[in-house]
Amino acid sequence: MIKVLFFATIRDYTNEKETTAEGASSIEGLLRLLCGRYGPEFETEVFEGEKISDRVIVLVNGKHIAHTGGPLTPVKAGDTIAVFPVIGGG
Repeated sequence: MIKVLFFATIRDYTNEKETTAEGASSIEGLLRLLCGRYGPEFETEVFEGEKISDRVIVLVNGKHIAHTGGPLTPVKAGDTIAVFPVIGGG
């Protein structure tokens, strides 16, 4: 199983702090699977057209996917995925 953690406003779309998933081999595949579970509002937040939205930060085992292969970053059983909204501040 892959453990998925949701933070801040992302929880508003999932109504959960965390979940588990299986059957995906990449971050994009995992997020698409989760879109099927959580519906169109979640999908609109995490995807922008065919690409992962700039409104979310996705980490695989603590590493930002920008440094591990982007949407093609592989995922496997035992991984922990964290999904955060981009939060601005001042």
